[in-house]
Amino acid sequence: MFWLIGWIVFGLLVGLIARALVPGEQALGCFQTVALGIGGSFIGGLIGYLLRGGSVLQSSGWIGSLVGAVILLVVVSRRSEKD
Repeated sequence: MFWLIGWIVFGLLVGLIARALVPGEQALGCFQTVALGIGGSFIGGLIGYLLRGGSVLQSSGWIGSLVGAVILLVVVSRRSEKD
């Protein structure tokens, strides 16, 4: 049970930092910010896999998660601008 709370807190912190780094206004709620952080962690893990190997479905540390969350946020915000 504590691992779930850890993922939520980690996702929230990473999501908040990514939202602070990406310029512009993002219309994201609390749950979406948590999902952004957790999704960024898996994207960072995928980037880590492509660079150095390991498991395809892996999470990453703070830096990898932040890089993945920023990439995810930029892609989502550009996609929403087109609509």
